[in-house]
Amino acid sequence: MSTVSKRATAKRETSTPHARDHEHVGRISTQTTIFALIAVALILYQIQWILPPFVIAGLIAYITTPAIDWASRRSRLPRLIFVLLAFSLYLLLATLLGYLGIPPLAREMTHVFNDFEAIVRELAQRMIGSDKISLLGQPMDAEQLATTVGNGLRNWFAQTSVLATLGAAVFGTMFGLILTLVVLFYFLLSLPSMARGLLQLVPPRQRPLITHIWTVLDPVLKRYIIGVLIVVAYAAAAAYVGLGLVLGIPHAVFLALLTGFLEMIPVIGPAAAAIIAGLVAVHSAAGIGAIVAYALYATALRISIDQLFGPLALGTAARLHPVLVIFCFLSGAFLFGMVGVIMAVPVALVVKVTLALLYDEPTNRALAGQ
Repeated sequence: MSTVSKRATAKRETSTPHARDHEHVGRISTQTTIFALIAVALILYQIQWILPPFVIAGLIAYITTPAIDWASRRSRLPRLIFVLLAFSLYLLLATLLGYLGIPPLAREMTHVFNDFEAIVRELAQRMIGSDKISLLGQPMDAEQLATTVGNGLRNWFAQTSVLATLGAAVFGTMFGLILTLVVLFYFLLSLPSMARGLLQLVPPRQRPLITHIWTVLDPVLKRYIIGVLIVVAYAAAAAYVGLGLVLGIPHAVFLALLTGFLEMIPVIGPAAAAIIAGLVAVHSAAGIGAIVAYALYATALRISIDQLFGPLALGTAARLHPVLVIFCFLSGAFLFGMVGVIMAVPVALVVKVTLALLYDEPTNRALAGQ
């Protein structure tokens, strides 16, 4: 074909509406892309309170989808069957956790609140004996201190704003759990097609690059998830050693499993696990020494997970420095709360892998474990 014919053919191709659209999209500048990313980040920041069900359900579906696809290929059965099996398993686990955990927790909380004044009185008597302490300029003995604290707690709960806040928190939690299950089913059902749809949002000329980035990033994210599961197992084992073998707290096995499970929900999960175990410890405590021992245990557990084992395990799995992991967790929590903590390290991995590939650095093979 002559040069004139080639030019004519290229001109006809670029003159079609479809080609002109692709050419227009391909000319999108770097500044425009950066502006779009900043706009998306600002929007996500504004709607961060509705993100947790979608993020949690998406991560669970991302972990489960490879197993569903593998089982469907091996058995040559419809994928929907294994989606229903996986969703039924998660629903069963959630039901068992609620059935086995909520009644004992409710009983312990009821006992603590009913005996709260007596617990404070006993703690104060063990700390100050028959002496008096000055509280807001008023000398009080153990009996007066317990009465003052009990009345203050009752008055605080009697406030309309506090009751409304607690009611909204309970309703929001229940709604979030139900929404997470609903979204999880749809993610399990159609996550591959959703991924293909997201790829269609990328300019056509950049799709091969994005596909290559995801090919390298996917095993890195899976290694990170394995690291999270290792941290969960460590949290459960350490909690059982502390609660059951050392402190001898009732329901130690359940509390240890709950601690490990809630470790997958950053910030809120560990706090909830510590409060639940703390209520049981306070109710079963024989004296101030047992409560102090539980406080030391809870502090040591959090330091060992958050500052030692967690950063080392996750940093090794994701090939990130432990200091960077800690920084990502704190930055994500400050900017986006729970969602920020969940997505902090994955976002850091996306940035690291993308830059390594764009700069054509040899470290991209190390990132992928090749």
